[in-house]
Amino acid sequence: MAALHPKPIPPCCLTPPSLPLTQSATLSFLNPSSDPQSFWTRKTDSFRADAKKKNPWLDPFDQGDDPEMEYGALFSDGKQEEDTRPPDNPDNPYGFLKFPAGYAVEIASLGLKIRGDVRRCCCVVSGGVYENLLFFPAIQMIKDRYPGVQVDVVTTARGKQTYEINKNVRWTDVYDPDDHFPDPADYTDMIGVLKNRYYDMILSTKLAGIGHGAFLFMSSARDRVSYVYPNVNAAGAGLFLSETFTPASTNLSEGGYHMYHEMIDWLGRPFRSVPMQPLPPLRVSISRKVKEVVEAKYTSAGAMKGRYIVIHGIKSDSKASMQSRGDTDSLLPIEIWDEIASVISGLTPVFVIPHEKERENVEDVVGEDASIVFITTPGQLAALINDSAGVIATNTAALQLANAREKPSVALFCSDEKAKVFVPEPEEKKCAVITSKTGILIDIDVEAVKTAVQIFSLPLAIA
Repeated sequence: MAALHPKPIPPCCLTPPSLPLTQSATLSFLNPSSDPQSFWTRKTDSFRADAKKKNPWLDPFDQGDDPEMEYGALFSDGKQEEDTRPPDNPDNPYGFLKFPAGYAVEIASLGLKIRGDVRRCCCVVSGGVYENLLFFPAIQMIKDRYPGVQVDVVTTARGKQTYEINKNVRWTDVYDPDDHFPDPADYTDMIGVLKNRYYDMILSTKLAGIGHGAFLFMSSARDRVSYVYPNVNAAGAGLFLSETFTPASTNLSEGGYHMYHEMIDWLGRPFRSVPMQPLPPLRVSISRKVKEVVEAKYTSAGAMKGRYIVIHGIKSDSKASMQSRGDTDSLLPIEIWDEIASVISGLTPVFVIPHEKERENVEDVVGEDASIVFITTPGQLAALINDSAGVIATNTAALQLANAREKPSVALFCSDEKAKVFVPEPEEKKCAVITSKTGILIDIDVEAVKTAVQIFSLPLAIA
């Protein structure tokens, strides 16, 4: 018997047919529209025009939730509630009720699946101190949006030091996501750590290609959210991710203070009866022990609490300079700093050095009696700024810490463009911005800086 072969489909059947009006009723059960031709090309009118489609790599036909569907059950409406499970057993080294997702489901809330609750969240943050510090508002938004969530962070060794001043983070693990050729033992170990914690959502600020997308996929998190390359290197990454964001350039840090605005807009998105979550301001918390250590440092340097100005941004090759990856021209030689500090009256200029080898250079230029403090961690820098009268700094983490502690500051930038993106709305942040007219920081107008510095001594003159 001859083999059966399916008939080839005529080309005319692959294109939308033109039907007379008398046959339009036959498609009424498929398309309620009066135009039968629109059945082949239409998009559902009930969906919001501004709604962001889900990841097209996963389902190109998914247009999102149906806004006409009615919700209102207790388990599916509103924000999630605090975790009602019993606390961990401190006497048990393995914890208590740390079961994987899907087991003992009678204890877990239905909202965990239907409402998309997030009980455990992991943030993979690329970059150093500056980039991790600017991620603090996003972490606070996660805590506000998902009450009771436990937030963990995976970042670089320098970035880990930043979370000494963040009370919202439970654990911080060191793993460099920017390393293109990680050690296989470190790579597999970190994947095992992420899998064993059973995260509901994992966020990544590293631009993902197919390699980093697979790394996040192997964490077994329910929601895998990450930035992707804005070029061909992003090909295939969307297959492993639930949500993707494409930045304007390959250097995410060039976005300045709002460098994570795409991810923040997604985190704070309105959901049914939950309104848009506002972005909280940048805030840091300093422990009493760190304050005591720093107070002993600046006291031995000859400064008094509330009677000194922090000078940060001395040129050095140390990694503790706390620069941003989006602004590499953000350090000045000590000669210019000496000229600026010479006009400060009534207050003691305290020079912050990132390495002990810079102490001799500062003493040679400023003098043996100069107040010099050696600080390398953002926690100690925040405590030093907290006890000061103000800050004079280039574009380093000291500016953002002064904003977080609501201290007046004078910011020195290489260009107006950098100043606008890194310090938006400077008046509200009590920040005086001075920029270079040539686009090179070393050419900054020192006389203009001297005029701006007078704001620190003005209250003392009135008193």
